[in-house]
Amino acid sequence: MSDLVLTERAGAVLVATMNRPQRRNALSPSMMAALTEVLKGAEADPEVRAVVLAGAGPVFCAGLDLREFAAGADFRGLRWFYRESIATPVVAAVQGAALGGGFELVLACDVVVAAEGTRLGIPEVTRGLFAAGGGTTLSWRIPMVYALEMGLTGEPVTAERAAAMGLVNRVLPADQVFDEAMRLAQRIAGNGPLGVAVTKKMMRERRWADPAEIDAVFESEDAKEGARAFAERRPPVWKGR
Repeated sequence: MSDLVLTERAGAVLVATMNRPQRRNALSPSMMAALTEVLKGAEADPEVRAVVLAGAGPVFCAGLDLREFAAGADFRGLRWFYRESIATPVVAAVQGAALGGGFELVLACDVVVAAEGTRLGIPEVTRGLFAAGGGTTLSWRIPMVYALEMGLTGEPVTAERAAAMGLVNRVLPADQVFDEAMRLAQRIAGNGPLGVAVTKKMMRERRWADPAEIDAVFESEDAKEGARAFAERRPPVWKGR
């Protein structure tokens, strides 16, 4: 496992920390490869039921490493995550700044906790690029005028304004961000994994579940366990089947 992304387990929650603080956690091809390994590994592990994504140091992620981009490096390594995310819920713990590809990482997460004053944005047009990793989908999530302002000017917004737009769930003092992200991740991880997975899938695909998907959850061992635990006034013991 690369030391570019540090991992730690807290029960059913995996904490993944981008660890390139000397470069503001900028996304190099090697960082993208390390994130891919960690995220896909979390998705494949049935014992991991939620992920917290954070950045080491004062900045979450400053976006693409422009020095390596200028040298001709290949930056396609995280397109899969920007487009598809993972089946496992991901909570972002964001501080300092999340810009360009770093902000697109935030957009690919499911729940976002940000520090007061954090800057979020897609400044790609200021470097002759565009937000190809999902920033252009902002117009699906917030009013068009806000999306166009962010995309065409390249100017970042504060976490407070992002929350008002509906892009951030919580805005807290910096020293409370990680703890709140962990609390939310642990709350998610404590729920039935089949129901959580289908809920994320349906919401992200913006559609109803089909009959087979409904039956797979409602006829599962976990569904019966959830009902029994409620009747017996005890915490459920999930099996993921």
